[in-house]
Amino acid sequence: MNQSIQLEETELESFAALNAAKDVSRWRRRGWTILIRILSLLLCVSFWQVASTYHWNLGIRFEFVPTPTEVFHSVAEMVQSPKFVSNVRSSLFRIFAGFFIAAVLGIGLGLLVGRFKLAGNILMPPLEVLRPIPAVAWIPLAILMFATAEESMVYITFIGAFFPILLATIHGVESLDPRYLYASQTLGAGPRDIFREVLLPGAMPSIITGLSIGMGTSWFSLVTAEMISGQFGVGYYTWEAYTLQNYPDIVLGMITIGVLGMGSSYLIKKTGYWLMPWFRPGGKT
Repeated sequence: MNQSIQLEETELESFAALNAAKDVSRWRRRGWTILIRILSLLLCVSFWQVASTYHWNLGIRFEFVPTPTEVFHSVAEMVQSPKFVSNVRSSLFRIFAGFFIAAVLGIGLGLLVGRFKLAGNILMPPLEVLRPIPAVAWIPLAILMFATAEESMVYITFIGAFFPILLATIHGVESLDPRYLYASQTLGAGPRDIFREVLLPGAMPSIITGLSIGMGTSWFSLVTAEMISGQFGVGYYTWEAYTLQNYPDIVLGMITIGVLGMGSSYLIKKTGYWLMPWFRPGGKT
């Protein structure tokens, strides 16, 4: 009896030690990943600093490009400026308003089109005609369609995000193994249960990918719209800096767009992993 208890204790200790070793190895890999990414950014910034300081001409002329130190001084000044904060706030509101509408409509229509052939026959012909039209081409018509410039820019943001989300959702539904549908119907699931318990979870990885891509295209569309017809926003701020020949502020606006776009895409991916505890992307080494 004592020997069996000792064996169980030994096995528990071995199991705990193995888990501890796995945790250490996992944190070590994460540390290396973070370090590599930081070094990659530092290398790019260092190249930018040297090329701008010594006015390199490598096919791309760096003599008029501001150095990172000049941009850093501009950041220190503008972060405390209420005008800059107001521009960022305006862009974030337009992005999330247009993106939310695009996500709701894109996912809803994508589930319908992917599930029902009749819905695809009715909805896809006009959508396929509209899909190749870039969001930039909608700007003049959007100004005529909506009462305010704010509404038109939210619409441009919506257009930029809608089609990637729609197509990714359709692909996710169509690539779902039909045996799951047959099995759920055999077990007595109704149409609502199939949508909620089978189609939506099965298509979720593709939907998250579409949301991430849609967020990037919505930023591109919004910044272009703000440059052309906006009065506030990061895109307007960047274009205004160009007209005033304030070159460090141009780069500051570009970096702000990149950081906000990266952060919003990262938020979508993390939310997707939280909604899909069963899914982890593979294929990485």
